[in-house]
Amino acid sequence: MSGNEILEDLFFIERGYLNCNHFVYKSAAPILIDTGYIGDFSETESLIKGLGVDVSDVALIISTHTHCDHIGGNKIIQQKSDCGIALHKVGKHFMDTQDDWGTWWRYYDQEAEFFKCTHSLEDGDILTVGPHEFEVMYTPGHAADGIVLYNRKEKILISSDTLWENDVSVMTLRVEGSTALFHRLESLNRLEALEVEMVYPGHGKPFSDMSKALSNSREKVERYFYDRELIGNDLVKKLLVYTLLTKRTVRENDFFPYLMNTHWFKENIDLYFNGEYEEKYYEIINSFLKRGIVKRENGSLYATIKA
Repeated sequence: MSGNEILEDLFFIERGYLNCNHFVYKSAAPILIDTGYIGDFSETESLIKGLGVDVSDVALIISTHTHCDHIGGNKIIQQKSDCGIALHKVGKHFMDTQDDWGTWWRYYDQEAEFFKCTHSLEDGDILTVGPHEFEVMYTPGHAADGIVLYNRKEKILISSDTLWENDVSVMTLRVEGSTALFHRLESLNRLEALEVEMVYPGHGKPFSDMSKALSNSREKVERYFYDRELIGNDLVKKLLVYTLLTKRTVRENDFFPYLMNTHWFKENIDLYFNGEYEEKYYEIINSFLKRGIVKRENGSLYATIKA
């Protein structure tokens, strides 16, 4: 069986950087939390099936936000199972109005599909996953519709992209707005009040030292306020790798021209690096090649990070 049982019949599946981690509640009416990236849906389905769950039997999907790496399987599974899908009310608005900008899909040129959101979630709602109760906490900053799920009884936090152990998820101020950093700090401060023994993040391994992760995240976000180059570098580096992962391989001669035709690359180089498009691109790509994060093969580039 794939996955790690974190509560009775609730399994955690660790993926990589392109696909978010997700959860499967195994029962006659299965529940999923987050469904990975659409391009890897066959692997997602296989991992779920490895737990003895058929996606056509799924009763409910809970999505922690509507970024492409968290909702990739939603439409496919909903078509197969007629399941309900729960989102924070902001995410429901994105689906209802087919807003592919608020979800980042069009901004970052990412593959994703709209689906029907059947359940609107509010801060403080209680979600029941079988016998397990999770409190919904609204945690904007990274995503306008971001939530975390907290099981008070077992002191478990499903932190999605609000809190990682050793890094901070990308901040897209051009979509989320100039107050996003303030929202991010407020969200981190809310988590600090919780009693947590184990955190299950959106990417990366589970961890138990939430206090350290919060301290590291807060320190970096606070640095973002005063160091525009830091936030710009973090965004461009993360998105270059993420783009390579979504495309698997890219002809090296085609990659820079492709980026110049996206919304995100040109706009963020203008914002943070005075429009030095080629200089910044080659600086980052060459450093990635030296460090082995990106490799060159037969005239093409590919990322070595786990998808």
